[in-house]
Amino acid sequence: MLRDPVSGYQYPDAWVAQSAGSPHLPLVKSGLAVLTSSGIILRRGYTTGTTAAAAVKAAILSHKALVSEVSLTLPCGLIVQVPVTAQGGAATCMKFSGDYPGDATAGILIEADSRKGSDGLIIIAGEGIGRFSRETPRFSKGGPAISASATASIMAAGEDAIAALGWAGAEVRLSVPAGQEIGASTLNPRVGVIGGISLLGTTGLVEPWDGHYTRGVLERVRSAERVVLTTGRTGLRYSHLLFPDHEVVLVGRNLGEAIAAARGDVVICGLPGLVLKWIESDVLVGTGALTVEELSVTPQFSAVLSAVLERFVTQNPGVRVVVINRAGEVMGDTG
Repeated sequence: MLRDPVSGYQYPDAWVAQSAGSPHLPLVKSGLAVLTSSGIILRRGYTTGTTAAAAVKAAILSHKALVSEVSLTLPCGLIVQVPVTAQGGAATCMKFSGDYPGDATAGILIEADSRKGSDGLIIIAGEGIGRFSRETPRFSKGGPAISASATASIMAAGEDAIAALGWAGAEVRLSVPAGQEIGASTLNPRVGVIGGISLLGTTGLVEPWDGHYTRGVLERVRSAERVVLTTGRTGLRYSHLLFPDHEVVLVGRNLGEAIAAARGDVVICGLPGLVLKWIESDVLVGTGALTVEELSVTPQFSAVLSAVLERFVTQNPGVRVVVINRAGEVMGDTG
């Protein structure tokens, strides 16, 4: 029996048989790679949040000695060794994207410069880290585009390093030399993040979405009698709680292909952002909001949500849609 320690998915015996003898099979067992339905093994990568956390930890530790790798505990619980280059309080970490060909930040360098402090860990977001151009439900205007999970990873890594040196505190400045250029080529400007990239990472890992991986995901959908299709890690976590008798499959942006592949009861469950934008790409037109999350805290959201879901189920009567917030509370349900 081979189970993915990140998602909890038990790989079918037929998939495992096709990969027999592969030198990368231990990576699958460790969670640092995924097994596909064709037996091909694809490596997971590290998120920008994980990369930044590694740079911060290495920068602090390098006050004592040269550092070539650091140990991190990822948000998903895996313990990994991340390569870094660090000495004299300064560190560089290159983002490893695994076998995900569409990662816009693949190979990007994140730098950290540290100095000893006296009262805990202070992180300063420097050049190349995007900032919000307007108030959002979770972030203030002008604040750095660093997600809560990435912040937690960075702080935990830095605090580990401070404790290892016996310091009372440290100040670390993070920067991304190519961040402004790369950030401009992503969706960041469209969602109100300017001047750089975002530091993100719910699990700490990047999924290797490619043709082989997608086919494996669709095979899981096709073989399930009752399936929940979810778009992200938050949806995945709460879908297991809301639908314990269903097969829950993370399909990302492949909702259309997944619905077409499904043979039994089908539920879409996830945060409003990807779900509503997938159902109606122009859902924000005329609302004054840049993102669905921004729209979700306005008085008009309830009416917009109801109208979008009603139109969807009229055209797709066999598919139930459940929209949840980040606390797992149901915001809309067509069932």
